[in-house]
Amino acid sequence: MTPRTPTGAAVLKPSVTRAITQAVLDEWSEQGYGRLSMEAVAKRAGVGKSALYRRWPSKQEMAMSVISELMVAAAAAPDTGSLRGDLRATLGTLMEWLTHPHFSRILPDLVAESARNSELARVSEAMIGAPRRERGRVVFERAIERGEMPADIDLELVLDLVAAPIYWRLTVRGVESGPGYLDGLTDLLMRTLSGSRG
Repeated sequence: MTPRTPTGAAVLKPSVTRAITQAVLDEWSEQGYGRLSMEAVAKRAGVGKSALYRRWPSKQEMAMSVISELMVAAAAAPDTGSLRGDLRATLGTLMEWLTHPHFSRILPDLVAESARNSELARVSEAMIGAPRRERGRVVFERAIERGEMPADIDLELVLDLVAAPIYWRLTVRGVESGPGYLDGLTDLLMRTLSGSRG
């Protein structure tokens, strides 16, 4: 699914675009994807439904277009010059993302809906999962080039390993991270990813 680019009279003003984006985030985080509707988004944004339908023909396209743009932009691809620095920055960004007032509610809901809706799962992976992982992969490819990680390391497993602890702690267990949590996690991951050389 590729978002349509409005042309001519269908081009929305930046202020309208911001209002619609905010309305989608508010409605989704409050109501869940199942109860999200274009009518409710239009009402909250203070625009006519036609402003939405000119851009997206369905709720799914609207929701995924808005959320993917924000979620992919939030994916960290730091270049601090070291694996430790990049890893700590990546974990910090993940923490901010998973504790964001909207994303902390939207992400679990998206995961649950995707388990029931194979088309939504496919679109979510294509528009959010794959692009975010590609950004993350770059960070670890640089570390391999610097000799900080083994060249034969499985980057797919690395990407899972880096994201999983924070997601599990915050979203599944619902436990807050205390002071020093990210530094401790960075140390643990460094020992794992560098083959105990870190």
